[in-house]
Amino acid sequence: MIRSFLRALLSSVRLLAAKAAERVRPSSVLAAVVLAAAAAVVCFNSPAGRNGSVLAAPLEPQTRLETVKEKSEGSIPVTEAKIQFGLLNTGSQSQKLAGTLLAKEVESTKRRRSWSHAQLEILREQIAKEKEEREARAAARRIHVSDADYQTLLRIVQAEAGGCDEKGKILVANVIINRVLDDRFPDTVQEVVYQPSQFQPVSTGKIHSVTATAETAACVDRALAGEDYSNGALYFMNRRGAGGRASWFDSQLTYLFAHDGHEFFK
Repeated sequence: MIRSFLRALLSSVRLLAAKAAERVRPSSVLAAVVLAAAAAVVCFNSPAGRNGSVLAAPLEPQTRLETVKEKSEGSIPVTEAKIQFGLLNTGSQSQKLAGTLLAKEVESTKRRRSWSHAQLEILREQIAKEKEEREARAAARRIHVSDADYQTLLRIVQAEAGGCDEKGKILVANVIINRVLDDRFPDTVQEVVYQPSQFQPVSTGKIHSVTATAETAACVDRALAGEDYSNGALYFMNRRGAGGRASWFDSQLTYLFAHDGHEFFK
């Protein structure tokens, strides 16, 4: 079809050139011929011209598929670019929201750290204060003991609490020390222990027959260093061996607690 069109076009050009040869300049005729030939070449080189039709030919299925694929693949980087732009653009809503959340999290973290630091400092102060108080109490309970006082304290603790646990031994030593520190009692261990009618092992003479064990000695040393569980107790008794004296303890003294067979009073 295109060839017929070209033949008709060339024939028309020749006819016009022949009729207007006398009135039209050769250059104008040449220009018209060149333009017609160029138009023919363009039409022939187009996809429609090569297929023999001047009308637009529909795309083949494969061509349509490739076009759709190209559009589909091309949309991915555009979408990623938009997302990246939205995240990086400080003026976007998402960036503002992210910035707000981050600022709140940082502030919350700072408060938690500050609170934890403050609590840690309070705890350290409490520990230091308790340590100072313990040391002060221990210092207040340290009494001067001679060698004779020390040996007497060992023997009375062994005689009264030889079968008790460590705390029971320390408690008996605590009572002796409490009496030394109290103005209502004598001022030395020997005088406290040998005060008449105070300790049964003294009345029975058992105090002179016992030998203090290493554990008893360690407990006495701890008591002399200030370790104290007595709550100020000045008296103790074993109810099974107290006999008639138990009623006096109950009626005249204030009961504090019991430990390992002994009851403590003040």
